[in-house]
Amino acid sequence: MNEIVLMSDPKIAAVPVADCGEPLVDVRQRGLAVDPRKADDSGAFAHLREGVLTRLLKAQELLPEGIRLLFVEGYRPPALQAHYFEGYAGELRGDNPDWSPAQVRDAASRYVSPPEIAPHGAGAAVDLTLVTADGRELDMGTRLNASPEESAGACYTDAENVGARARANRRILGDALTAAGLVNYPTEWCSQSSSCVQLPRLNE
Repeated sequence: MNEIVLMSDPKIAAVPVADCGEPLVDVRQRGLAVDPRKADDSGAFAHLREGVLTRLLKAQELLPEGIRLLFVEGYRPPALQAHYFEGYAGELRGDNPDWSPAQVRDAASRYVSPPEIAPHGAGAAVDLTLVTADGRELDMGTRLNASPEESAGACYTDAENVGARARANRRILGDALTAAGLVNYPTEWCSQSSSCVQLPRLNE
């Protein structure tokens, strides 16, 4: 397995961030299947930068017949991203009282991006999976958004402790999304973000 660069790595924080000027658009109006499991009252979860949505629609066209993308979550307001990160970091801190703050931060970033550099907070990342034409989720080896602890590392995209069917389905998902210009975060098979060097960020 190739070395994984975590979102907490200083190299990531050092990448300049510039707003690309693309609007946030509602994916519910653009032909994607949308799952309500992460729905919020404002509907923020169903928004992405226009260029990311364009890439998703292209990826969907590249999937084998009878398989579709299932969109689960896109934009996260900064406060929600911070809540997710601090909650998971708190669990890790409690389970590993001898860890330094840096160790906790690195471990937490395997699963949730630090709020200050999180692509979800820019509308530039998406969590999704694959479904059949009738809406049945395909076997991906773990539930969507499973943590490394919960899944014994099977949430990692290239994990070897998942079945052959799940590995094949992950390849189908990854190949289509990569061909459309998206990048997988390798600690989460379900997480994709824009491949732009300069990620857009909302000023909120």
